[in-house]
Amino acid sequence: MKTKNRWLIAASAVGIHISIGSVYAYSVMTNPLNQLLGWNKADVVVAFSTAIFFLGLSAAFLGWFVEKYGPRKSGMMCAAFYGIGIMGSGVAVTIGSLPMFILTYGVCGGIGLGVGYITPVSTLVKWFPDRRGLATGMAIMGFGFASLIFGPIMARLFGVVGVANTFYILGAVYFTLIFSSALYLDPPEKGWLPKGFSVDGKCGGKVIKNNDLIQMTANQALTTKRFYYMWVMLFINITCGIAVISVASPMAQEVVGMTPIQAATMVGLMGLFNGIGRISWASLSDVIGRPVTYTTFFVIQIIAFYLLTNSTSVVMFQGLIFLILTCYGGGFSSVPAFLGDLFGTRELGAVHGYTLTAWAAAGVVGPTIVARVREATDSYSGTLYIFAGFFLIAFIVSLLMMMNIKKKRQEYSKSDAQVEGAAA
Repeated sequence: MKTKNRWLIAASAVGIHISIGSVYAYSVMTNPLNQLLGWNKADVVVAFSTAIFFLGLSAAFLGWFVEKYGPRKSGMMCAAFYGIGIMGSGVAVTIGSLPMFILTYGVCGGIGLGVGYITPVSTLVKWFPDRRGLATGMAIMGFGFASLIFGPIMARLFGVVGVANTFYILGAVYFTLIFSSALYLDPPEKGWLPKGFSVDGKCGGKVIKNNDLIQMTANQALTTKRFYYMWVMLFINITCGIAVISVASPMAQEVVGMTPIQAATMVGLMGLFNGIGRISWASLSDVIGRPVTYTTFFVIQIIAFYLLTNSTSVVMFQGLIFLILTCYGGGFSSVPAFLGDLFGTRELGAVHGYTLTAWAAAGVVGPTIVARVREATDSYSGTLYIFAGFFLIAFIVSLLMMMNIKKKRQEYSKSDAQVEGAAA
């Protein structure tokens, strides 16, 4: 059987992520739904929160499905849930049912999001043992860039074909793109390596040094400190990032006096930097290592959130926001490779799914903290100080992670040496 092209595997992964990543363009739907059906904007946002919540849950509980049945079948499952969820939203709009809209977009679509998000990850890691961060970064970059592509398309379709028909059209497009992308996804044959590479270098060419700490099942990973360190770091990074995304426009207008149009432009550019951060930080992590990458995220954001509290310059404010968004995106894209480093690739999809419960929790906690503190203090400064404090905690956890990795690597090396000595 002819070996598939790993770059086309990566392109297929991007096809899936760029489709489900359209969820980040959700804000484009809020006003049309409010104007057409009179639904309160707060009620409309419930569907988005529900989708993110079910993304985390389905990623956690269906990770086993991805590992057992492979990326092709799980990709098809994603196409069915997400495509039907979006088209079902069109039916909900047609009959004017908000509960049905929350059920179709939030629950059904959210399940599709979760399965689709983790589907390509373990496959890409196996196809790119030499560029683990780059490979997963490319796919997850598509998720970050999707709002830039589908946001304007949605806005245009709403005006041309109406709200309900827009959901029907997009649902069909997403289904087709995800399903066709899934058809090409397959793990490499056992023992496959990139051309010119060898594990030990004895065959000539370039050497792939396997730096995986240990191979573990998903359930074994849950018994380690490293898993919970990873969960806390991801939770804090997402909580603070998603909170900034949720209030970026009003905060920019209040803190540095930007006009609504300027703030809207900044929000659009945030999607660009989110995507850039996903590919650039993930690629850099292949060079400097994932533990150092995460520690760098937290040092940058401690400083950035503190400076935001005293920012009076529009340019400085936007620069700090964009910097934070690169770290937010980079946190997502570096996670799969980091988990592979920590627990191996045996059940990486399931481990990744468990870790993404941090996303589900952060999607609720982040915006809630911003709203409550803003109401209590009548200012965003208090929230920014709180987030700077969160990142100080994350920084400490990242140092504990480094210490744990170093300790375990020494233990496993000593154990391997004893086994080799006994065999000799």
